[in-house]
Amino acid sequence: MQLAELLMARGLVGLDDIEKAAVQQKEVGGRLDDCLVALGVLSQEQLDAVAEYAPTSPKTVEGTGIGQNSLSPLLLKYMYVEQRETPADFMDALKLPYNIVKSLLDDAVEMKSIQSLGAGTGGGTGGVGGLAKMRYALTERGRTVAADAQSRSHYLGPAPVSLAAFQQQILKQALSAEQIGPERIKQCFSDLVIPASVVRQIGPAVNSGRSMLLYGAAGNGKTSVATRVGNIFTDIIFVPYCVEVEGQIIQVFDSSVHIPGEVTDLASALPEYSKGLRRDDVDQRWVACRRPTVMVGGELTLEMLDLAYSDVANFYEAPMHVKALNGTFIVDDFGRQLVSPGDLLNRWIVPMESRVDYFKLKSGRSICLPFDELVIFSTNMEPTDLIDPAFLRRIPYKIELYGPSIEDYRLTFRQVAESSEFELPDDILSYVIEQLEAREELHLAYYQPKFITDHVIAACKYLGVPREFTRERVSDALVNLYVHFESARDRGAASGE
Repeated sequence: MQLAELLMARGLVGLDDIEKAAVQQKEVGGRLDDCLVALGVLSQEQLDAVAEYAPTSPKTVEGTGIGQNSLSPLLLKYMYVEQRETPADFMDALKLPYNIVKSLLDDAVEMKSIQSLGAGTGGGTGGVGGLAKMRYALTERGRTVAADAQSRSHYLGPAPVSLAAFQQQILKQALSAEQIGPERIKQCFSDLVIPASVVRQIGPAVNSGRSMLLYGAAGNGKTSVATRVGNIFTDIIFVPYCVEVEGQIIQVFDSSVHIPGEVTDLASALPEYSKGLRRDDVDQRWVACRRPTVMVGGELTLEMLDLAYSDVANFYEAPMHVKALNGTFIVDDFGRQLVSPGDLLNRWIVPMESRVDYFKLKSGRSICLPFDELVIFSTNMEPTDLIDPAFLRRIPYKIELYGPSIEDYRLTFRQVAESSEFELPDDILSYVIEQLEAREELHLAYYQPKFITDHVIAACKYLGVPREFTRERVSDALVNLYVHFESARDRGAASGE
């Protein structure tokens, strides 16, 4: 990702702005980013802040923060396992610039671990383009070194970043740096019917970047609210493919969690001007992503909150809450995990209080990471039965999601019906409310309209008739709402049928 792409991803400039700056650059020269400032599209302070925010590409081996004794074996493993042989291959695999790859190759040649085979087909005669097509092969000594490196760790991926660089980047892109205003909150929840008082509480909680407890009866939108909170954030953050600590690899990037930021590809949109930017590309060992949202439920155990070491692959994988750093971590159905709520909460006391988390390697060394994420606990159990008062105080925002009013219930049902291409007669809606309110053990809940509508859709599909609410179909849906609801057989007996 180039600097201009990052400016676009953060909403500071648009493609039209880039095109105008490119025209000015062609006329007067200079850098594209300087032209953006000259045109008044953004300020110098904004440009400097974004440029400082992104990890910049290293210029030397030392600048990677990783020793050559870690980078060279990784390069040799690519030759040994995947038969890669050109500098261009290694640049793509290691995510390192040409000059660093060339330095590693030169050192490997000097150590007699590899040998040059000359330029490949179409290799050119000079410049980086031609040199990048030079071909290399392992020597017998190199194969031995590579095989030994592979036996010690099966990790084969981009070059790692240092622990210090990871710690610094987490702090740079802290959640609290992104301001979430009322309009964005309103837009995020525009498709949900929830009380204004709840929305009013969510805003400060999100901006605090601290922990939040959502509680209340089942079926009133706690999970829906929690997931939407995670989607409120729009900033682009940088996630490393992996981190190195004392020669050990910790894999952090997870394609199932980290979604690349949506940016316009300037290389294709403006091929003539896309290179005239201040500074080199962002360090490719980091992936530009949206702030992550991770949800765990009843499967959560204490072991899942520690580094996971593979005895087969011989490297670590970061736990899910580390993958959620600078984003949102949701503990859904809190209180229903295999581990006791008390033990689980004790694990979170230090991170939530001091904002740092500690992990231990197999070597015995402990490492710490800044704990920057919005933790959301969601439960339909009584909070005072799950959480002792001392820990409850450590959760600064506690928001109850309660059942809808009749007015909100009607509005929710009409929205659900409309989205499912149904007409909802007033008498059917009144019948549903009447049936639910007539039983003390049942209460109106936000999930019920969709539950009933889905059952009616299935019934219509079975009968081969157009979608239509009828009392009979709605009654059959209500039978399925709760197992103790009056059954069809009971209704028949009561009517003497």
